[in-house]
Amino acid sequence: MPSQANCALPAGFQLDRYRIERQLSLGGFSIVYLAYDTDGTPVAIKEYLPNSLALRKTGEIEPQVPEDNMPAFRYGMKCFFEEGRALARLLHPNVVRVLNFFRANSTVYMVMQFERGRTLHDYIQRHRGQVSERFIRNVFIRMLNGLREVHAHKLLHLDIKPSNIYLRADGNPVLLDFGAARQTLAQEQPMLKPMYTPGFASPEHYTDRERLGPWSDIYSVGASMHACIAGSAPPRSDERMKKDMFEPSAKAHIGKYSSQLLELVDWCLLLDPLQRPQSVYTLQKELGQKPPPAPVSSSRLSNILSKLRSSVGKSGGKAP
Repeated sequence: MPSQANCALPAGFQLDRYRIERQLSLGGFSIVYLAYDTDGTPVAIKEYLPNSLALRKTGEIEPQVPEDNMPAFRYGMKCFFEEGRALARLLHPNVVRVLNFFRANSTVYMVMQFERGRTLHDYIQRHRGQVSERFIRNVFIRMLNGLREVHAHKLLHLDIKPSNIYLRADGNPVLLDFGAARQTLAQEQPMLKPMYTPGFASPEHYTDRERLGPWSDIYSVGASMHACIAGSAPPRSDERMKKDMFEPSAKAHIGKYSSQLLELVDWCLLLDPLQRPQSVYTLQKELGQKPPPAPVSSSRLSNILSKLRSSVGKSGGKAP
């Protein structure tokens, strides 16, 4: 079946004990809605609906799945349901809270706590080229607290990127939209298009699933930090594997950020998974280090001396 856009459930639709308010996002694997429970509490509901396998037309509730696609659709539904069950056991302030998951309308739904704020992607777009090192360190150190909890439960995120790092109103980050179920479905059903994000996906995302591990999420973290620094994702890792034209951050952005941070980003983005940081703890420890003072550029030094001379002249003293 060719890929197509699925129609969302209509506003006001009663889904179990939740009332659909509106669609929040539409992807190739799922649709996310804003809804309210019986107490009037807002929630985000993620509906399993891969558009490569199923189609829901306007006015319909249940998706139409061709017989040839049914085994893959059911397998993906099983992966999605198991992922929801695993995430429901996670209780961490930096990981999206899964409140409920259930079957309905011949598919599966995951109910999550609704977060108010904006994505890191939105922040980067608004502050392009002006994202401070202090901001980067603070956001990623706290986000990595959540990722450590994920890995401690023998889970992988597999879709870390700025649009899946949500900044609450108080600035505290939360990890959203896990990609493990999507990755499993794509690996087991080779006829499907890859369901990961180029630029943020590690090289092993493109090869066999057995090579995936915490280091794969760490590559994506490095790519997300690179996006904060450069304003965009690094080149696709599968293209880098053929011919690596990526200019290391330590060279491309020297003087703008500390060499320690830039070298750390480059370490995360190494193509060989065994050469990257092997644990979130290692990465967090490096991020928490106080960087050495940034060297003063010649232009900035000249400006400082000019101001100093002006100040000395006004006070009646002699300039150095």
